[in-house]
Amino acid sequence: MGREQTMARPDIDAVPATPAGQRFRVEDHYEVGREKVREFARAVQNQHAAHHHESAARALGYPGIIAPPTFASVIGMTGTRALLDSVLTDYDLSQFLQTDQIFEIYRPILAGDRITSEIVIESIRQFGDNDFIVVRFALINQHDEVAIVGSTTIVARRGAEVDANLADVIENIMMHGRPAESDGDALVALGTSPLAEPADSGIAAVHTVPAFADFVPGDLLPVGSSRLTRGDLANYAGVSGDANPIHFSDHAAQVAGLPTVVAHGMLTMGLAGGYLTSWLGDPTAIRKFSVRFSGFVPVAADAASTVEFTGRIKSLDPNTRTATILLGGASEGRKLFGRALAEVRLR
Repeated sequence: MGREQTMARPDIDAVPATPAGQRFRVEDHYEVGREKVREFARAVQNQHAAHHHESAARALGYPGIIAPPTFASVIGMTGTRALLDSVLTDYDLSQFLQTDQIFEIYRPILAGDRITSEIVIESIRQFGDNDFIVVRFALINQHDEVAIVGSTTIVARRGAEVDANLADVIENIMMHGRPAESDGDALVALGTSPLAEPADSGIAAVHTVPAFADFVPGDLLPVGSSRLTRGDLANYAGVSGDANPIHFSDHAAQVAGLPTVVAHGMLTMGLAGGYLTSWLGDPTAIRKFSVRFSGFVPVAADAASTVEFTGRIKSLDPNTRTATILLGGASEGRKLFGRALAEVRLR
């Protein structure tokens, strides 16, 4: 994805004559490889054994290792890139920002799954030179079951000239190797029909360490922390497919107006997912996970940065035995999330 940062949310007007409401399918499916799941889990520091070992996944009731809660972003990257390359072509793609990410998890993604992606451009709304674009997606497994439904909000500039300095940086620093046109990334237009609807949850009984009866609203989760180095950022860029050079090049970061290289917003969301999973003891217990990005983690060339995570029980639903958790993330006193919520099931 592109840069993640705070954007004001003023009253904005709908852009006329846009492709909003159109639905597409990514022509090729995505095969979830076991080693890819392990690589991603290491990249976002999700250490639960079910992301790495079949025996641990089987103990939770699943035949293959379980992808971390933000793994869907890897699959979604293909669809988003195809959408920006072939449909939303009026934008300066070197300067787009991701502001929000939501995942609703109905079935865990497992190693061996074959995932089909559907995308709907939910809305495009304009403020000044920027358009707020909301893309909703569904990931459907080989059994025609909707595994994850989510949405991504990005901000892009329509019809702007690319800054010459930034263009040079992208040309000379950006990782290469992706074909200019890829048949596998092609989109199939499906008209204006809605996304596939999820059926009843396919998540087995959860095996969380904390129990529903242990909590009341206002209870705090233990504080957690993660460390990030430039090597971690480069690794995540390769594993996730997010090759924006602001995440590994000081020059690119400075041209973009940042003080130094910064961590990917989706990497910080992935770390927060690991924080949740470590507390829960069961990665399939996360039912919904949403983040509004509001800050960034600067990562120096010669020192690691620390990210601290907190959580508070916001509400409890005794009918579904779910807890809504308000998450916090900070680095060097900088708040990372404008709002971060997780809905989790408890035993």
